[in-house]
Order: sequence, then structure tokens, then C-alpha cells
Amino acid sequence: MPATKLDHVNIRTALVEETKDFFVDLVGLRVGDRPPFNFGGYWLYAGDQAVIHLTDARDEGAHGLAAGRAGAAIDHVSFRMTGYEALCELLERRALPHETRVVPRNGDVQVFVDDPNGVTVELTFLGSEVAADRKAALGSR
Repeated sequence: MPATKLDHVNIRTALVEETKDFFVDLVGLRVGDRPPFNFGGYWLYAGDQAVIHLTDARDEGAHGLAAGRAGAAIDHVSFRMTGYEALCELLERRALPHETRVVPRNGDVQVFVDDPNGVTVELTFLGSEVAADRKAALGSR
């Protein structure tokens, strides 16, 4: 179940518009397509890749709020992965708390797990790698 590439960095902020403008105006990223999540934010693109995800820390539906981490600036680091079933077995064996979501529209499956320092790591799998019944049990957010 190796990582295949660094996918994106997610920044959680209460200054969503200002942060967007910073990355667009100073870094040259562009606002692009984003799935219809139930919380505010933007995906900022370099070429065809969404490299910065902005999450509105004021929205209760945003990942991490339930765990009381609304003040974090860098919310998580994401890797594209293969080997979903092997990861699930490893998480179970190690009894690691995690959260799993299905991305609206494209059906990719995200597994969020904290490293020993409390940094959240998102492990993202192509939706086609995960059985339909497993995805249906997870739902989308």
C-alpha cells in the first residue's frame, strides 16, 4: 500500500477569502473545481492539480472540528494511495482511530488518521479500488 504522490496540503482558516486571495495573487494559483462538500472552502490549482485546499474553520461540517482542532492552520497532508483493504487491516490491527469519507461526485475514498504528533494525514484511494457496498456504508460528506 505505498503512497504514489503527495496530493495536496489543506489549510483550515477563518480567513478563507484573504487566504484564497494571497495564494491567487502572490503565488499565482487559480481557483478551480471543488466537490460539493457540506462546508465552505476553495481548491487552488497549479496547472491541472489542486495543490492547496482551503477549508473554512467556521463551518461545523469541516473535518477536525469534532475533535476540537478548529484553530489549526495546516489541517492535513494528503497522499494518493493504493491498497485500500491492506490499509484497513493495518488500521484495525493497530487500533488506530480514523475517519473515512467518500468524496461527493467522484467517489474517491479518504481515510484520515493522525500521526503521533497530532498532524492529520489523509490517505486517498481511487473510488474504483473500494467495493461499492463498502462505499455505500460510508456515505459521502
